[in-house]
Amino acid sequence: MIVGNAGEVNTGDFDPIADLADLAGRYGAWLHVDGAFGLFAAASPRLRHLVEGVERADSITADGHKWLNVPYESGFAFVRDQDLMFRSFGAWGAHYLPSDVNYNNLGPESSRRARALPIWATLRAYGRQGYARLVERHHDLALRLAEAVDKAPDMELLAPVPLCVVCFRYRPEGTREEELDDLNRRLGAALLADGRVYAGTTTYRGVTALRPAIVNWRTTEADIDYFWEVLRELADRL
Repeated sequence: MIVGNAGEVNTGDFDPIADLADLAGRYGAWLHVDGAFGLFAAASPRLRHLVEGVERADSITADGHKWLNVPYESGFAFVRDQDLMFRSFGAWGAHYLPSDVNYNNLGPESSRRARALPIWATLRAYGRQGYARLVERHHDLALRLAEAVDKAPDMELLAPVPLCVVCFRYRPEGTREEELDDLNRRLGAALLADGRVYAGTTTYRGVTALRPAIVNWRTTEADIDYFWEVLRELADRL
């Protein structure tokens, strides 16, 4: 089995999915793609190259609560061979159950609410073009924040910004390397305690970093600039 990332959680980076599909085909392996948020790059003509080859995967997962902006419990999976799902989860010989497409046979839960409904309704409302615009706008906002980080002498961009995640850290002049992780943890805690804006922290390549991920439909350039203003204010206090 080969697992490829379409939108790695720390930086939003992508594995070369087409190359992984070639490898899986050569050796008869199952190719699974984790597209939690990065799968939606496929909606954009500008960014769909990031997921080139994803259509060759045996299974793909994604989260509707991220870029589709629907409530939690809206994750979904595509599995190429439906028969495998039925063999895993199907109820054999239950004559009272419908014999056509029965979603009870495609997952472990028989009693569940219609989680797919908000996903369907949102896709119907905004369509491919609506989500293409949303994805591209958020990419532009991420690049805007990354540019501010790059220009600041006391900030360090830790990775490229292929999609919507900006991974960086506070690195003021004169601070020893062994002090930086604690400094950035305290900055992350200060952001949460302050409450005006939010960004999570992570560990990337062994160092503590901030990683704002921009997927909310309401986020604007003004929000990005305000985030940067608040971050600068809190960093200067530390």
